[in-house]
Amino acid sequence: MPISAFAPILEAARTRHGAKTLEARLPQPKTPAELAATADDRYLSQMSLRIFRAGLKHSVVDAKWPAFEEVFHGFDLRRVRAMSDEAMEGLLGNAKLIRHWGKLKAVRDNAAAMLEIAAENKSFGAWLAGWPGEDIVGLWEALAKRFSQMGGNSGPSFLRMTGKDSFILSPSVVAGLKHWAGMAPPKNRGDRAAAQAVFNGWAAETGRPLSQLSLILAMSVDD
Repeated sequence: MPISAFAPILEAARTRHGAKTLEARLPQPKTPAELAATADDRYLSQMSLRIFRAGLKHSVVDAKWPAFEEVFHGFDLRRVRAMSDEAMEGLLGNAKLIRHWGKLKAVRDNAAAMLEIAAENKSFGAWLAGWPGEDIVGLWEALAKRFSQMGGNSGPSFLRMTGKDSFILSPSVVAGLKHWAGMAPPKNRGDRAAAQAVFNGWAAETGRPLSQLSLILAMSVDD
C-alpha cells in the first residue's frame, strides 16, 4: 500500500473534529534554544513525573508533586545523586509520596545518568536540543538505554512534556499508520525506523513538526 499524502489525513481529522478544534489542540514544540536554556533540574523533575504517572491517574500524581520536589531537593542533580541508601529507603515511610521503590530509586539513578550526559554536552538540555528530529526514534532508544524506566512510550511522552518535538506511537497513531500507510504495529527498531521515515516524509511535505503530525494522524482515525 502506498503511503498517503498528508493532505487527506488533515482533511479527515478536520472532518471528524472541526478545523478550529483541531488547530487548538496542536502542540507547539520548543525551539532548540529554549530547550538548551531549560535548567537540567526541570528535566529531571519532568522525567520523574512521567515515570510516576505511568499506570496512575495523572491528577493524583500531579497533586503530590510538590512533596516530591521537596524531598528530592528541587531535583538538583548532584544532590539527588548524592542521596544515601538510607535516605532513599526513608522515603518509603513518607505518606505524601507515591511509595513505589522502583520508581523512587529511578530518580537517583536518572540523576546520575543525566549528569553524565551533561558532562559530555554542556547540559542535558543541550543534548536534547542537538538531537535531530529526523532520528527521533534514535533519541527514544538512547533514553531507554541510558535511563531507568524510560522504555516503551515513556521516552516519547517525556519528550513531549519537555517540548522536544517527537511523535508518539500511541494506539491511535499506530491505527493511523496502518490506515494511511499500510504499516503493521511497530514492534522493533526496524519498524520504528520505518515509522520515522513516514513521518519525515510528511514533515517535508507539510513543514509541520512531528508532534503536530502525530496528533493530526491520531485524530484522523479516532473520535
